[in-house]
Amino acid sequence: MGYTGTTMTPKDEKILKAFKKTGARVATTARVHLRNKQDLALYYTPGVGVASLHLSKHPKDARDLSVKKNSVAVISDGSAVLGLGNIGPYGALPVMEGKALIFKELAGIDAWPIVLDTQDPDEIVKTIMAIAPAWGGINLEDIAAPQCFEIEQKLIKALSIPVMHDDQHGTAIVVLAGLINASKVVKKKLTSLKIVISGAGAAGSGTTELLLSAGITDIILTDRTGTLYVGRKEGMTKHKKELARRTNPRNVKGDLASAMRGADVFIGLSGKGLLHSAEIKSMAPRSIVFALANPNPEIMPDEAKKAGAVVIATGRSDFPNQINNALVFPGVFRGALDNRVEAITTTMQLKAAKALASLVTKPHATHIVPETLDKRVVPAIAKSIR
Repeated sequence: MGYTGTTMTPKDEKILKAFKKTGARVATTARVHLRNKQDLALYYTPGVGVASLHLSKHPKDARDLSVKKNSVAVISDGSAVLGLGNIGPYGALPVMEGKALIFKELAGIDAWPIVLDTQDPDEIVKTIMAIAPAWGGINLEDIAAPQCFEIEQKLIKALSIPVMHDDQHGTAIVVLAGLINASKVVKKKLTSLKIVISGAGAAGSGTTELLLSAGITDIILTDRTGTLYVGRKEGMTKHKKELARRTNPRNVKGDLASAMRGADVFIGLSGKGLLHSAEIKSMAPRSIVFALANPNPEIMPDEAKKAGAVVIATGRSDFPNQINNALVFPGVFRGALDNRVEAITTTMQLKAAKALASLVTKPHATHIVPETLDKRVVPAIAKSIR
């Protein structure tokens, strides 16, 4: 169990002690050294004057002459942190710092956590556009739906550097990669899978879009009210109406249990404990369960297995089959920076998913994606982003 804010386990206390000991988990480091006055004159004044004047006239050269070449801003407003909800910028800070650590350790990218003390979409867009000149890419994270869709689209249109909301697209890529191999394990055709996605927020929406692009047509999304379908009145935002129009081809109405009957796949992108054994038992034979809510999944793996699921994945590193966007975003931005990509397209995402899946040559029930620290992952995904 994770820390709830009111009670702490010994494990929670150990984690906080480790964080307190290190303070920052990332830090800036110098790529050149000031050994004498000549170095100081070259890399600071008067040398920087030459670079400054050049960049003022040729701003596109910033990718060659500055930190922009290898930098990513990891940005959140704290409105949807992990599975913990709207816990604000300070709640988001450890997660963004952790992502910056992963960027550096796995992909050699200089990333920095930036948390914003506003949840107004216009202010967020304005702020990011104002700081964009210093960065080679923008990784948006833990921003709630539906604001996240508007924020990402406005930034993509306005900026000439890659912008990716990782909750949407990083999650979608790793889920598709996992499904490619899980479908082989259960001996079912990928495009014929009947899929239920619990959660119609950022991750659920992004995953749905990519699965549709991969040719999977029988997808049912559910939210707190129930299944999304054309004609539903309650809780149907503009975005959910569009998702309903493009999904649920059998027009299933009702709650999550109704959607799960006969399904091949459950993908949980919602919250702790929302899936139960009875619902897994109602699924088609040789079922696949991706319970990806973090830090606590929709159902624990042992319970899902006991109920009959064949392939089970979570978003956590302490269980087999970690379906987590940490497998994806370092390689995506490594490729984007190296290949000077201005926008990350759906085609690139599909190629990245296939590249990630291909690293597991013999998939089995407890091994459908590579380990996050597998050194083959970043280069394989980076090749897809061009």
